[in-house]
Amino acid sequence: MILYAWFSKSGFQEPLLFVEKHGGHMSKRETYEEKTLKLLEPIAQSNGVEIYDVEYVEEAGEWYLRAYIDKEGGVTIDDCEAVSRALSDALDRDEFIDDAYYLEVSSPGLGRQLKKDKHFEKSIGEEVELKTYKPIDKVKEFEGVLKSFDAETVTLDINGKDVSFNRKDIAKINLKLDF
Repeated sequence: MILYAWFSKSGFQEPLLFVEKHGGHMSKRETYEEKTLKLLEPIAQSNGVEIYDVEYVEEAGEWYLRAYIDKEGGVTIDDCEAVSRALSDALDRDEFIDDAYYLEVSSPGLGRQLKKDKHFEKSIGEEVELKTYKPIDKVKEFEGVLKSFDAETVTLDINGKDVSFNRKDIAKINLKLDF
């Protein structure tokens, strides 16, 4: 995974290299992610990359705004740096995030998480690792080939047998890393 980041809102500009809706209104996290996505769209287009995902998360008491970018053949550190600088400038102009946060721009990595339909569509036929919230027949972790998906289910081929999972029961699904 290639990652380029720097702290925003404090003036610190040195790069750091790091190898559900509720009640019918958007949460702070969803609002920040949506606004960031809108700022990022023209930046991604002008830099020849596509937006894989945007997330705003708290980890160990620190806030992180992460933008994952991708392109055919993979992104480079230069792609991440260019997008990070442009996005940082746009975020500083709009100033809609009240918290201090770290801005990180990176590739989604080889073991990328599948969250959106476009991620599933691109990954049909690929090996994946799926984790459920609750055990199914005493098992919470499954590996198989992504066969299909729809709004309600994800189907894997597990050892030659089609197994369907309700999307609401899936905690996480990632492309499988083989070394």
